[in-house]
Amino acid sequence: MTVSTAGKPGLLSDATSAAGRYAALIAVIAALTLAGAWFFQLVLGLQPCPLCLEQRYAYYLAVPLAIVVAVAAARDAPRSLIYAGLFALLLAALASAVLGGYHWGVEWKWWPGPTDCSGPVGNLGSAGDLLSRLDTVKVVRCDEVQWRFLGLSMAGYNVLISLLMALLALFGIKRLSRRA
Repeated sequence: MTVSTAGKPGLLSDATSAAGRYAALIAVIAALTLAGAWFFQLVLGLQPCPLCLEQRYAYYLAVPLAIVVAVAAARDAPRSLIYAGLFALLLAALASAVLGGYHWGVEWKWWPGPTDCSGPVGNLGSAGDLLSRLDTVKVVRCDEVQWRFLGLSMAGYNVLISLLMALLALFGIKRLSRRA
């Protein structure tokens, strides 16, 4: 038998507590994903392409926002505030999944990517400038996979991780919508 905590100040409802746990889990997953991306970049030397860097934006938003939502839930904040935070997390994760899916398609040559990282090389300047620029510029192409594991590139894993975070946010929203 569960005891309702509705209307009792300082006591969390089961739904609010569960929503906070989902938000905390999203924060952990997003932080670990960023740590993994930085490990590949800074330790293993795999430089990200422009689309890879853009896919990180959702994670940079998700970590602090999910922490705020988890803390708000732990402090028994109004449900509307927790709803809004979980909904923002859901939208960020879905946007990241869409961008990751687009990048995945560019890698598999299903559609063209942005011209700044997968199109033809534009203005090269003079021959003297070209030689000096070739020594200093490293172009990381969006349509070339640098690393795969079990057939998936990092863009593919981003799609899966982003969908997992979206699902967790959705579970938090659904759990919160249940009446105590």
